[in-house]
Amino acid sequence: MHPIDDRVRLASENGFGSIGLFVGQFLELEREGWGTSRISELLDRYEMKISEIEVIPGLGREGLGGDRAAVWEDAAFRIADAFGCRYLQVIGSAGDRVAAAKAFGSLCDRAADHGLVVGLEFVPFTDIVSAGDSRRIVEDADRPNAGICVDVWHVERGTRDLDELAEIPGELITGVQVNDGSIEPADPDYYTDCLAHRVAPGEGEMRVAEILEIVRASGCSVPWSVEAPSTLGWASPDDHVARCAAGLRKFLEAES
Repeated sequence: MHPIDDRVRLASENGFGSIGLFVGQFLELEREGWGTSRISELLDRYEMKISEIEVIPGLGREGLGGDRAAVWEDAAFRIADAFGCRYLQVIGSAGDRVAAAKAFGSLCDRAADHGLVVGLEFVPFTDIVSAGDSRRIVEDADRPNAGICVDVWHVERGTRDLDELAEIPGELITGVQVNDGSIEPADPDYYTDCLAHRVAPGEGEMRVAEILEIVRASGCSVPWSVEAPSTLGWASPDDHVARCAAGLRKFLEAES
């Protein structure tokens, strides 16, 4: 993970209004002696905010995430209370659908106490593989702050079913993550590949424009973010962030 100082600085220099914060990085910062006041000072210096929190595993402490999810939930809520975040991201595995909806709904209730909307992300290395899988759990949970995260990578590396994606009502989309990459995996392990081989929006082979057009057509109005973790050998972190910002702008401008 890049140091938090660099992440905030580069986001500000490249025109982003806020960043997301990985719960694991926040816990590491706490171990290193960073308090929320020190993080706030850093954000204020660059006129930045933290708007997104990633990620609660196993659908939370009442799902398959167990004790680890409980620790990460508590940390996520500390982040939300300190920085006024909008969004919390969640992943499976789900296991039994009825139990999954119950666990996810309970997590949404706890998140609501901290002002958070929740996005359930479908990721093909879990058993919540598609937009439809996420939708069934979200609709079964039936919470007003619950929705689905649409990540370009997981659409394209999963079912690639744009018709299914188009059936998702806009009000159920709570998060949109933009990135790009090759169609064929560079690494046979899905998890490793998605953390190591993403590229800036528009620099790969994925149907970024088509996916984002579906998101727009749904009536979804939530903020878009870039998620492009990579070990591909960018010239520098500065280059990586600048290209991601330029790629996202291209797709944002296509909206107007």
